[in-house]
Amino acid sequence: MAYDFDLYVIGAGSGGVRAARFAAGFGAKVAVAESRYLGGTCVNVGCVPKKLLVYGAHYAEDFEQASAYGWTAGEASFDWATLIANKDREINRLNGIYRNLLANSGVTLHEGHAKITGPHEVEINGQRHTAQHIMIATGGWPVIPDIPGREHAIGSNEAFFLKELPKRILVVGGGYIAVEFAGIFHGMGAQTSLLYRGDLFLRGFDGAVRKHLAEELERRGLDLQFNADIKCIEKLEDGSLRVELKDGKTLLTDCVFYATGRRPMLDNLGLENTGVTLDEKGFVQVNEKYETAEPSILAIGDVIGRVQLTPVALAEGMAVARRLFKPEQYRLVDYRMIPTAVFSLPNIGTVGLTEEQAREEGYEVQIFESRFRPMKLTLTECQERTLMKLVVDAKTDKVLGCHMVGPDAGEIVQGLAIALKAGATKRDFDETIGVHPTAAEEFVTMRTPTA
Repeated sequence: MAYDFDLYVIGAGSGGVRAARFAAGFGAKVAVAESRYLGGTCVNVGCVPKKLLVYGAHYAEDFEQASAYGWTAGEASFDWATLIANKDREINRLNGIYRNLLANSGVTLHEGHAKITGPHEVEINGQRHTAQHIMIATGGWPVIPDIPGREHAIGSNEAFFLKELPKRILVVGGGYIAVEFAGIFHGMGAQTSLLYRGDLFLRGFDGAVRKHLAEELERRGLDLQFNADIKCIEKLEDGSLRVELKDGKTLLTDCVFYATGRRPMLDNLGLENTGVTLDEKGFVQVNEKYETAEPSILAIGDVIGRVQLTPVALAEGMAVARRLFKPEQYRLVDYRMIPTAVFSLPNIGTVGLTEEQAREEGYEVQIFESRFRPMKLTLTECQERTLMKLVVDAKTDKVLGCHMVGPDAGEIVQGLAIALKAGATKRDFDETIGVHPTAAEEFVTMRTPTA
């Protein structure tokens, strides 16, 4: 049968665009449908604008510390509207880049909501197109729980477009997004509280990292409230919000920002017209080749719920393009040793096993840990401390995990991730000469196990 396209991708986010571009480069006839944002969540309402806001929040510290280095400036002030306008301009520029990337790759772009009408058919803007392969790459969407007054709360999408910075804000959640935005709003001067229903945020990260970050955030004056959850939200006459917690306490705030999870974005996608199946959490079920239960339909990225990170979606999109149209270059995505960062203030960088995971997996571990005040702060009154930690297999000397809390943690851990991926041992670290004076050299100078 002759199809209109060899590959039809639904979703022009990171993974979908990568799959489409490279499939077209391999000679396939490709189309991409996008109903909202060229570049997807990451470029528009995710990692890219979020990190721009993190940079903005960090300037408060820079201004505060500058006097220790001899700089004198007038009283600093912050204008939220300027930052958001500049952020919007940059995102518009990136949208144009994505549009050009697709066009220059020979990919047909359909702007509108695409619906799958059969195993090889997609309908968009009143027209139907056939494809040998259809890829679902529609990403995720923020979830606000169904509580009384939920209409008064916002999610991460809305946070990027607030017309003004709230004077008081309540951030709810314990994952990446909650911790990062709490740091953003606090750094910009808002009275910020972070509520989390568990004992300690960032579940799944190394225990020392979680505790160290909590200590640093409290040192900065961020209000952390653990084992706390919202029962209901009431809007008062003056526009402020009265928040009642499940333990009976009440809080007053100007904004409630939920960052308690994301769901796969599969609304009105037409999956009922196919054999595609979902798991108990609503994610699309796929095999190791990203094939769904409907052989002609594939899925990648956040909709499959494996590792919900932009670089992972990129790798999955590349894997599909190669397998279908350049099989001699195909290889499976390796989900081991995936580095990641949390752009909290201070940052977290991590790769490999946590101490807890290593012990659960039966390793006899050695722990090397160092806490110190960064050199940049030694002339200032700031008492922030950096944490660096290595988890080592005592039997083989192999480094199982590397964790850091401190300035530029993501930048440092990216380099170390290559070493761990290559199977580096603690001896390799010890025999590597450090770059002096840097914080990063601490990773190659820790000699005495702490546990």
